[in-house]
Amino acid sequence: MTRDEWLRALAVELGTPPPALGEIDALLDIAGEAAHASERQAAPLTCWLVAKAGLDPFQALEVVRRVAAQP
Repeated sequence: MTRDEWLRALAVELGTPPPALGEIDALLDIAGEAAHASERQAAPLTCWLVAKAGLDPFQALEVVRRVAAQP
């Protein structure tokens, strides 16, 4: 199953639309920032946290980059 097939199937099961291409890019950037700024395990958990906070991927990316830039 491809990434997009997976996302569509999961979205159907969750009752939500799948992410748009720009949102996918932002989500991957969020995971990348988290993985490089901390332990890799933080990447999926970071995505969960920003979703739980109700942020859209673009807002979340700004927040994640701000946290990643902290010493």
